[in-house]
Formats: sequence, C-alpha cells, structure tokens
Amino acid sequence: MASRALVPLQQQQQLKGEGMQKNVPAEGRTRRVLQDIGNMVAERAVEVKLQAQPIARAFCTELIANAQAAAEKNKKPIKDALGAVAGYGVAVKKGGVATKVAAAQKIVKKPNPEEVIVISSDEEDEGKCAGRRKSKEGPSRKNVKTLTAILTARSKAACGITKKPKDLIENIDAADVDNELAVAEYVDEMYKFYKETEDLSQVHDYMIKQTDINAKMRSILVDWLIEVHRKFELTPETLYLTINIVDRFLSIMAVSRRELQLVGISSMLIASKYEEIWAPEVNDFVCISDNAYLREQILVMEKTILEKLEWLMTVPTPYVFLVRYIKASVPSDKEMENMVFFLAELGLLHYPTITSYCPSKIAASAVYAARCTLDNSPFWNETLEHYTGYSECQLKDCAELLVSLHSVAAEGKLKAVHRKFTSSDRGAVALLTPAKSLSSKSS
Repeated sequence: MASRALVPLQQQQQLKGEGMQKNVPAEGRTRRVLQDIGNMVAERAVEVKLQAQPIARAFCTELIANAQAAAEKNKKPIKDALGAVAGYGVAVKKGGVATKVAAAQKIVKKPNPEEVIVISSDEEDEGKCAGRRKSKEGPSRKNVKTLTAILTARSKAACGITKKPKDLIENIDAADVDNELAVAEYVDEMYKFYKETEDLSQVHDYMIKQTDINAKMRSILVDWLIEVHRKFELTPETLYLTINIVDRFLSIMAVSRRELQLVGISSMLIASKYEEIWAPEVNDFVCISDNAYLREQILVMEKTILEKLEWLMTVPTPYVFLVRYIKASVPSDKEMENMVFFLAELGLLHYPTITSYCPSKIAASAVYAARCTLDNSPFWNETLEHYTGYSECQLKDCAELLVSLHSVAAEGKLKAVHRKFTSSDRGAVALLTPAKSLSSKSS
C-alpha cells in the first residue's frame, strides 16, 4: 500500500497556532519578483527561498485524521509515518533509507521579464503618463483654461476692466514717479473721486427761480469777470472756481439785477483767498467796480455766499479735469493747451453748456474739439478714453456745441474770451479756423 504523509504532533501544534492568526502574512507563498526601485539594474538573479506554505485549519485537521487512520490500519505509530507534509519539504523513509527534500531549499531562478512588476518613482510615472496622454491627444488639442484663469477673467469683467491691450494705453504718470507734487501713486484715485462727486456741485437750470435776472445777464457778468481775472493776473483755478461759486449761489438764492455784479466781485474775492498766494484786497475790487459798491457791502455779500454754500469750496471744476485730460492728450504742445482752454472758457460764458453738461464732460469735449480743430489724428484714442472715461460718441454733442461757439466768437458782443486768446502769449488760437464739420472729421 502506498504510504501517506503523516504530520508530526509538534508540527500539528505549530499549524494550529498559525491557523489562529488571521492576519499573519504567508511566509512561503510565492511572490512576484520586484525589480530595483530606481530601475538601475535591468535584471538580477533572484534567490527564491521556498518555505512551508500555510495550511488552513480545516485542511490541517483533515490531514491529521487521514494520517491517524493510516497509522492504525498499518499498525504503526505516528512517529514511523512514512511521509511528513511540510509545504514543499517531504521526508520519505523507505527500506531504512531516508530521502529528505529540504523544506527550505534554495533555488536560483532567473525572473521572467513578462511577470516582473516594476516599481518606479512618482516623477517617472508622471512623465510616462504625460507622454502617453500627449501621444493620444495629439497636437491638435486646444488649450483648456484653468479655473484660476476663468475666475480672473470673470472678476475683470465684473469690475469693468476692459480687455484692451495695455500697450495701447500710455502711462502718462510714468515721468512723474519721482515728483512728489504730482502724487502719481494715487492720482487715479483722486480723479475717480472727483468724477463721483462732481454731480454734487453741478448746477442745473436755475433761471426759473430768478425773477430779475436772466441767462444773458449772467453771460455779461462772466465776460466781465474774465476781464478782471486777466487784469489781476490770477491763476486759472481762481477763474473756474469763481464761476462755480456764482452759479451755485444763484441756484440757491434769488438776487436783484443791481446786486448781480456784487455777487461776482464777492465770489472772486472768495476764490482768490482760496487759490492765490497773494490774493487781491477788498479795495482792489472796489476800484475795479468803479466804486459801485462799498467795502462793507462786499464783505457782507462774501459772508452771505459762504453761509449759503456752507463753506464748501473744494469742488471739482472743469479746470481740475482739463489739466488731467490735456496731459492724456499725447502728444500735447502749447498750441493744443491754449486751444483747449479757449474752448473751455467759451463754455463758461454759455449758460446752457454749464447747466447741461458736467465739468468732466466739458473738459473732455474741449480736448476732443481742440484735437479736431488742430487736425491731430487720431482725434480720440485709447489713452484718452481710458483717462477721461468717455468714448468719442459720448462727446460729440458737447464738442459740436463748443465748436459752434468758436465759430461765432469773433462776431459776438461778448469778446473777452476771444480777445484773450487772440493775443500772442496765447498763441492766437482764437484766429484758427474752427472745426466746422466735427462729425465728418471723426471717422
């Protein structure tokens, strides 16, 4: 009868103990060969040490039972069993000769390249995966926008930032970085604030409240104030602030025809004290008005104006915007500057211009009309639109109005502005041919 393998008692106890451990890894299970992690060695002989395979509890019990049954049948003790099951090692005793196959026999095998599992670094895996994806997708795949790029584009659109290239917009403050008086760091924020608050100081049609004066009388007063301003050699800021004070006061309080010139004198006195280093004295205004008013009357009117306007003198006049927009009109020269101021002061004389358009629009329209008059091409560009906030079509109505005032300035009765800008120190820009057909010029 063929001899059957018997499991020794000591080995049975070991097998039982091993069966109780569920999570103990198998020592004798054949594993796939792992290459060098760095893949520096192509192939390497691997020593495989064959050890006893773990035997499940049920299978172990069955082997023990079979071995005992065979021992009783052959009337031999368990210790004389012919075979011993120990994984891959089997002990055979036959005819007094024992042949034993070692349980832990070392066998040198060459790994099969097809079954080798290569463990490489993460960088190599990413490179290989990227290469495979690139070869699959091909060169025709479109660039996919990232989430950051999408959110940035939406934020710019929500803030109203234009998509125009930056190289089309010239930085007009680049040369003033080292000039502390130019405040280049926050000049943009200043003008943003001016545009937000200019509506608070803009006057609208107030002549319906006046019973004794009209728009023509107001124009006569402004024409005379321009002459006084030029005689006193005051700064341009003083003139524009004077007209602003006059209009704001007349929009609040009704005055008589006789007091209209007094309002103008007192307004210029206030503006001079605010803007000038050496302001004219009260007696100077008494003399310039040909003693029409006493010194006390001027002081009383000055106090009345300040009380009605609640001492608010810091307001954005057209001059505030003119300085900035002339700077943005690149290239700009003295002739261009004189033409802009000429058109802007014609607007000061004209009551409908002051009441219909805000100061920033009057300033931007004066720059646009001046460029058209001097044939500076292009008449409007990206830089001007960026710094003024107005497009060309938004300025056409006001610019055409200023050009029409230019065309009739020589024949009009109010010649203070025309006379001022026909002088040599102003470049005689008033004598230039006005842009008669503004709409046809701007292509």
